[in-house]
Order: sequence, then C-alpha cells, then structure tokens
Amino acid sequence: MFPTPIEKSSRNWQITYQALLPIAMIVWLLPLLAVALFSIKPETDFATGNFWGWPTSFEGFTNYGRVFFDSDMPRYLLNSVMITVPTMAGAVALSAMTGFALGIYKFKGNLLIFFMFIAGNFVPFQILMVPVRDLTVNMGLYDTKTGLILFHIAFQTGFCTLFMRNFIRALPYPLIEAARVEGVAEWRIFWYVVMPLMKPALAALSVLIFTFIWNDYFWAIVLTQGPDAQPVTAGITSFNSQFRAAYHMMSAGSIVAALPPVLMFFLMQKHFIAGLTLGAVK
Repeated sequence: MFPTPIEKSSRNWQITYQALLPIAMIVWLLPLLAVALFSIKPETDFATGNFWGWPTSFEGFTNYGRVFFDSDMPRYLLNSVMITVPTMAGAVALSAMTGFALGIYKFKGNLLIFFMFIAGNFVPFQILMVPVRDLTVNMGLYDTKTGLILFHIAFQTGFCTLFMRNFIRALPYPLIEAARVEGVAEWRIFWYVVMPLMKPALAALSVLIFTFIWNDYFWAIVLTQGPDAQPVTAGITSFNSQFRAAYHMMSAGSIVAALPPVLMFFLMQKHFIAGLTLGAVK
C-alpha cells in the first residue's frame, strides 16, 4: 500500500536512486543557476548572444552595485517589507483568533463558516482582477501600500484560518477545560494557554505567508504602479526600457529579491519544520 523505503529496496534500485537524485536536483536548480550566471555577466555578452557561455568578464560587483546605488531597488525592497510584514502579522493574528473560535467553540453554523473560509481558497484569483482593481480605485486605495496590505490580508486569512483551526483542534482540550474550571476568562485562555502551544504553527504559517506575499507578482502589477508603492517583484521590470532588455540587471535584482525569503526560512527553519510535522506521528 505504501512505497517501500529506499533503504529496504534492492541494491540496484538504491544505486539508480543515488545517481538520479543529483541530476534531478540540478535540473530543479537550473533556472536559479542561470539567473545567478546572468547576474555576473557584462551587458556586451547579451548583445553578442553569449547567453549560456562563460562570462567574458566578471561584472558581479558592478551589476549588484548598480542595483543598490543606481536604481530604485532599495525603495522597492522597502516597499516589499512595508507590505509583507503587516500582511503577515495581520493574517496570522486574525487567523489565530478565528481558528480558536472555530476550533474550540461549538455553535450553530460553525462548519458553515469554516467551509466559507475554505471555499475562498478555491476561487480563481484571476477572475477577481477587474472588480478588485475597481474597488481599490473607488476607495482611493489604488497604487497604495495600504490597499495591497488590506487585499492580501483578506485573501490570505482563509488559508491561515484553515491551518490554525486544524492545529488548535489537535491541542489537548482538557487544558482549556481546566482553565475554565479555575474561572479563567476566555481571552486569557486564548492568550496564556492556547497561544504558547501555537508557537510552532505561528512560526510555520509566518514563513509561508511571508514567502507568498513577498513573491507575489500578479497583484503587485494589478494594484500598484511606480516606485511609490510597488514591491520588489514588480520593480525588477523597471530595469527594462522600451527597446532594451537589461538581463544582467534584472538577474542581479532577482537574486537580491530572493534573499529575504531564503533568510527568513533559515532563521525560522527549526520552528517551521516543527509546525508542519507536529501531529504527524503519535
């Protein structure tokens, strides 16, 4: 019924697995390796068609220096931070409270409300492009960081609530009953009993939401324009002009933009893995 562990497979299959695994990893990393290679090439290599060959000169310091000092990339990075961090905090905070209510309290319509949160995750976000854009224009939130933050919080809360509600339902319920017997208020139960137990889930969800929002490109170009509010994913395209594609600059900017989510994961790696695997085994 379940796949046989590789350790218990035949020796021939183990050798095949060990030979194919590095190849699969290289294929998976090939786009990132190509971007890293492009980021250290001079502009003349692209003009002469030397896309995949060895760089004629190493221009890594020049390209990355121009990204930070001769462009609006620092401003785009700051915009991404100012959009991603409040969105992450707002979505995680709302879903923690919503998950507590749906996971602990039994009331009429509990499952209906929970299913509504789940159903929102299955709505194709592309079909909402026009109405959401018109809504932000009518509310005066178009091309603002506030509009993008509010939109992302609204869209991410459904997935976060699903995650939190299922996590909270797996917690030992007798702890909550014992606190109620002692006369502890419900908000104190949430803050002092449930929240400390949710730290792995909060960390895992924070990393996921940070990555989702930081890497968003679709809504960044739909709801914003220009360096005043655009995040870094949309700002990378500013390196292009009407008749010229600056592949070396876009590649360097892409590497810079990819570093914060990677750093976030490594800083929260322990809690992230604990949050995803908690409850997987008894």
